[in-house]
Amino acid sequence: MEFPEELVRGSIVPIVLSLLRERPMYGYEIVKLVNARSNGALEWKEGTLYPALHRLQAAGKIKSQWRDAPDAEGGRKRKYYTITPSGLADLGQKVDEWSNFTSAVQKVLRGA
Repeated sequence: MEFPEELVRGSIVPIVLSLLRERPMYGYEIVKLVNARSNGALEWKEGTLYPALHRLQAAGKIKSQWRDAPDAEGGRKRKYYTITPSGLADLGQKVDEWSNFTSAVQKVLRGA
């Protein structure tokens, strides 16, 4: 199922921050993980992710560091992203906002 772009855009930041709370990751790893965990429903591509990563980094919510990939994976450098304390605080707020928003929409859709 393909979701409207505005729904995907609104969910990128909390999803990225949540994944980076687990561990540092490189961009393509984030894309693969989102697609796997959503059973392909979100179908992210790198073009979906990288602008958000750049905005989050400029805002101080994440930081990046170049690291060598394992030799088994070609050994080339990858940019790993890590959540910052500011990003962790923002994640808590974003999760609360998302929960309240989806709850309100469900109430309207159900007629409650």
